[in-house]
Amino acid sequence: MTILIEQPEFAEETKVPVDEKELVLDGGFVVPQINSFGHTFRDHDAEGERRQGVDNFYHTNHFHQTYDFVKKTRERYGKLDRVEMSIWECCELLNEVVDESDPDLDYPDEDWLHLTGLIHDLGKVLLLPSFGELPQWAVVGDTFPVGCAYDESVVHHKYFKENADYYNPAYNTKYGVYSEGCGLNNVMMSWGHDDYMYLVAKENKTTLPSAGLFIIRYHSFYALHRSGAYKHLMNEEDVENLKWLQIFNKYDLYSKSKVRIDVEKVKPYYISLIEKYFPAKLKW
Repeated sequence: MTILIEQPEFAEETKVPVDEKELVLDGGFVVPQINSFGHTFRDHDAEGERRQGVDNFYHTNHFHQTYDFVKKTRERYGKLDRVEMSIWECCELLNEVVDESDPDLDYPDEDWLHLTGLIHDLGKVLLLPSFGELPQWAVVGDTFPVGCAYDESVVHHKYFKENADYYNPAYNTKYGVYSEGCGLNNVMMSWGHDDYMYLVAKENKTTLPSAGLFIIRYHSFYALHRSGAYKHLMNEEDVENLKWLQIFNKYDLYSKSKVRIDVEKVKPYYISLIEKYFPAKLKW
């Protein structure tokens, strides 16, 4: 089995300043300005054959991702009653998934970060019939808090004007249903593969550090880790974990290229990490 890693094209956003501690942790990885195809990263506004599809995706996503939808869907999938399988079995299932939200590895030494890189997108199995075959808008794409005002840094913010919560006084203020420093763990995020995989890992008693769970849950939360939005909801633990997420995203996004990886060669290493941090079988 081989894995083809596609190079995504996304819109360039305001970058959060890199602190000195981060450079120590990631070995001083320098973020390139363009990808291997000569385009800027995360360029949602660039002309291209996928632009209209991505635009339509976020139009639908921002219309449907209401606080009520997220609450009900999270409760439904949080039961983890669909199947029992190993992490590696899920990795193989993911070969069947195509992510329509994409318009577009060397990690630090921590082994938990290597494993997090392998599993962070496994929640995309929600697109498969055996997992309910949720629509793309309910599985992939940038994530954002629901239950409070939508920050303008969220991609295609204009489409939120068609979301019912946009006009609900309980949800359309800076804090909404939350309070300052409440902690992101108490904030309801738009539903997708990030939050689902977080629930799978947490409820199956993974021994990944809190930073690993934070990365899994918020790696698509670009408004936070690329634009610095919603920091008023973070607590001290979130602040520390965000440093690891910023490191992770530099490697996850900026080191991607169209290369084929021989899975059989790396499989023993990742199997050893799975056995270290997860039970043999997980409830999904």
